[in-house]
Amino acid sequence: MASHIVGYPRMGPKRELKFALESFWDQKSSAEDLQKVAADLRSSIWKQMADAGTKYIPSNTFAYYDQVLDTTAMLGAVPPRYGWNGGEIEFDVYFSMARGNASVPAMEMTKWFDTNYHYIVPELGPDVKFSYSSHKAVKEYQEAKAFGIDTVPVFVGPVSYLLLSKPAKGVEKSFSLLSLLDKILPVYKEVIAELKAAGASWIQFDEPTLVMDLEAHQLQAFTQAYSELEASCSGLNVIVETYFADVPAEAFKTLISLKGVTGFGFDLVRGSKTLHLIKGGFPTGKYLFAGLVDGRNIWANDLAASLSVLQELESIVGKDKLVVSTSCSLLHTAVDLVNEPKLDQEIKSWLAFAAQKVVEVNALAKALTGNKDEAFFSANCAAQASRKSSPRVTNEAVQKAAAALRGSDHRRATDVSTRLDAQQKKLKLPVLPTTTIGSFPQTMNLRRVRREYKAKKISEEEYVKSIKEEINKVVKLQEELDIDVLVHGEPERNDMVEYFGEQLSGFAFTANGWVQSYGSRCVKPPIIFGDVSRPKPMTVFWSTMAQSMTDRPMKGMLTGPVTILNWSFVRNDQPRFETCYQIALAIKDEVEDLEKAGITVIQIDEAALREGLPLRKSEHAFYLDWAVHSFRITNCGVQDTTQIHTHMCYSNFNDIIHSIINMDADVITIENSRSDEKLLSVFREGVKYGAGIGPGVYDIHSPRIPSTEEIADRINKMLAVLETNILWVNPDCGLKTRKYTEVKPALKNMVAAAKLLRTELASAK
Repeated sequence: MASHIVGYPRMGPKRELKFALESFWDQKSSAEDLQKVAADLRSSIWKQMADAGTKYIPSNTFAYYDQVLDTTAMLGAVPPRYGWNGGEIEFDVYFSMARGNASVPAMEMTKWFDTNYHYIVPELGPDVKFSYSSHKAVKEYQEAKAFGIDTVPVFVGPVSYLLLSKPAKGVEKSFSLLSLLDKILPVYKEVIAELKAAGASWIQFDEPTLVMDLEAHQLQAFTQAYSELEASCSGLNVIVETYFADVPAEAFKTLISLKGVTGFGFDLVRGSKTLHLIKGGFPTGKYLFAGLVDGRNIWANDLAASLSVLQELESIVGKDKLVVSTSCSLLHTAVDLVNEPKLDQEIKSWLAFAAQKVVEVNALAKALTGNKDEAFFSANCAAQASRKSSPRVTNEAVQKAAAALRGSDHRRATDVSTRLDAQQKKLKLPVLPTTTIGSFPQTMNLRRVRREYKAKKISEEEYVKSIKEEINKVVKLQEELDIDVLVHGEPERNDMVEYFGEQLSGFAFTANGWVQSYGSRCVKPPIIFGDVSRPKPMTVFWSTMAQSMTDRPMKGMLTGPVTILNWSFVRNDQPRFETCYQIALAIKDEVEDLEKAGITVIQIDEAALREGLPLRKSEHAFYLDWAVHSFRITNCGVQDTTQIHTHMCYSNFNDIIHSIINMDADVITIENSRSDEKLLSVFREGVKYGAGIGPGVYDIHSPRIPSTEEIADRINKMLAVLETNILWVNPDCGLKTRKYTEVKPALKNMVAAAKLLRTELASAK
């Protein structure tokens, strides 16, 4: 019985790669310094897996930025704007594609399936000349071999690579990316030949697109690709790995019939239906890589339950052909529980990060061969039992309140146009009202104040005084700029989810539970371990303080339940929607307390609503139903005169616009400027939207300061498809990451553009 790991986090247990990358980008260290940090991380990961007894250890899953970008480099598919003239792709070209440089923008980045990781999207067309231009996979294989470790080189499979690409600028949108298959396979063949010569005996192709809704011609591409590679792969064992969901029945048939493939990997955590397909017929003599240890969450595996599934699978495929594996790469989980000395001991016993998951995989493999570590299994069994029975997990009152939600759809008493009239009478806003999304720049001084308060180096009194001064500064600035609806700037907040999680019961936090989001950026998701409730008000103190500083409306700022859920590690012992409803009830309490305290405009951000959309269309309706319902629960009890805003970050809204309308917010602000105003096309196509809407008028992710004319031009484009009386003027997103030297002139121009158009509209009347 053997063990296998699909992939491993590359940032390092204490984000060593992040700091090395940023130091290199800031020209504070050399390429050699960066390469040394990377080599040390790789060797420690390989040795750790080998010491745990892992038979199939992955290589080439390390990346300086992203594994899809690594494949683009391997194939020499560099867009012409980067001025690459062939030869081995080095850091300058690689990082220019990832991050842009002084003269050209970066390639597009988008979400990797339904995870919070982002990949660099290949830009392809009929004229791309593919050539073998990065020998990274072979070098890493040889590097591990020098330590006496024989690894399995891992690649993004050729068909998934093409399906995850997009037509380059200037290429017809209808261009068939799969038509490039014959052009990229020769490069894959060259790599395979080099790996064979270097002594590799196994190779892994990740083809996660097999879990998506694919058409017949797309499935046919897999058959074609692997038939074409068969001769090159002879003498090698080939694994085709899938993950993140069930493999649909048709795709399963295609997959298990692929030529020249030795073994198939499945996610049996998120793909429980795949289990039935395997039981229904698995090809004899083939290896089954059974992904039973969850690569996307931080809970300890239920070893006894996994062992019984493995025993069942063993009777189907045979002892020597069953391999215990992770459900997907461990890239999506935190690195090592050892670095959490302050985490509550009981909660800690319920968890497993990447390093612990490697141990779990090997413990299961040994148990199947009769070498069961009884002490390890009984400790695991005790931890599972303590989690089930812990009073910290279950709160009867919360369970009852959530159960009582069924049977109502929690809509506000009147329709949106009636509410907007009532709100306008109270707020008296001009046409094209201006606002911002919530946060203002977070200076080094501000971060220091929060850090010192957390470390108890300054008193609560000193902390409140500092934050109050910062809020006052932000309020005065907005008044000087003549913005209509103000925000307090969120100086007291570290992160839009963590800030609320720290004040809700049922949440735990780590010191080093970092997960890569993209490049060097990491996030530290909170852990939702129990029933969620709100012991006391969370934002009322700061919002009322800010409102007392101005006569203009001050927005109360909250993060919505779906975003808190989607950006956390969520408990796996009840359905996600039940946890979401509990968070919604906690936010509802906060909304009603803000209203009682005299806050008349309340924004409930749902930045990540679309992120949670399941991979399969058949599951969309159910998710959108409970996600939208959760949002409505938060504000169903407020008066008509209280204006409810929501904000959504960049994503493709066009396919969920009816769900957005169904959220029934009074005003929605949406990130828009980066997506070539794709959003506006929905309204051009005749979707009627009656609530207030503020598509972002400038991109806050860039330090560029847009001119008044440019912003006015953007607003005019919006007025061509939206009614004047519902349009708001605002930036794309929060301003936390920008500098005041960028924010002040950009907002000044934004307000000037709104005023210019108000004058034009008035004279046109």
